[in-house]
Amino acid sequence: MRVPRLLAFSAGTAAMVGATLLTSGTAHAAGQNYVALGDSYSAGVGAGSYDSSSGSCSRSTKAYPQLWANANGPSSFSFVACSGATTDTVTSGQLGALNSSTTLASITVGGNDAGFANVMQTCVLNSDSTCLTAVNNAKTYAQNTLPGKLDTLYGSMRSKAPSAKFVVLGYPHLYYMNGGICIGLSNTKRTALNSAADALDSTISAASSRAGFTFSDVRPIFNTHELCSGDDWLNSVTIPIGNSYHPTALGQSSGYLPGFKNGVAAFK
Repeated sequence: MRVPRLLAFSAGTAAMVGATLLTSGTAHAAGQNYVALGDSYSAGVGAGSYDSSSGSCSRSTKAYPQLWANANGPSSFSFVACSGATTDTVTSGQLGALNSSTTLASITVGGNDAGFANVMQTCVLNSDSTCLTAVNNAKTYAQNTLPGKLDTLYGSMRSKAPSAKFVVLGYPHLYYMNGGICIGLSNTKRTALNSAADALDSTISAASSRAGFTFSDVRPIFNTHELCSGDDWLNSVTIPIGNSYHPTALGQSSGYLPGFKNGVAAFK
């Protein structure tokens, strides 16, 4: 910003002010030790541009954790989210990235515990009634079994990183239901699948609150950008099949990244 001449700042004073502002901003960003945990939604499956060194975890350079780290330059960044992760495999394979120096961590987890991939396959290949049964079974699991598993995981996360701020992100609705053209699943199946996301997010939100973590709901951000909206931020059935029903690169940058930023801002 140009300093008006009427303020009569000397060149030296202006330089000192500018240097102070720059240093304080850099110090704030550099003070973060960020760890990104979770499943395929955090790894960035569906966004492309995968890091070959991540193997079957399929971590993408276009995933929201990497985008945030690129923009903010934290002092350290550990990206350990992995495709297919559950609460158990996060506990056994990812928590080593957390320690007493961790100041910020993010996670998406729970969808694989509830068998959401299998539910999607059932709904794509079978009748409405078979789909509804699969969805209801997943919702029952999300409401009755998942809370305890999340409580255990979140407690372990807090023990590993007692000073960290934890942001837990939810899952979007998959389908836009208010108009639009949608070829494939019936309205009955699409409505049921959205209700499964609601059940999952409700459970995750409640567990986050019990743990003292911040829950960031991405459903409002993805609203009007679900499948069948005409401006989709999610992959439909694709090849490779593992990308199906995951955020695209735009879903990561315009959906999950703002959701994570909202969660971080809640701590301020």
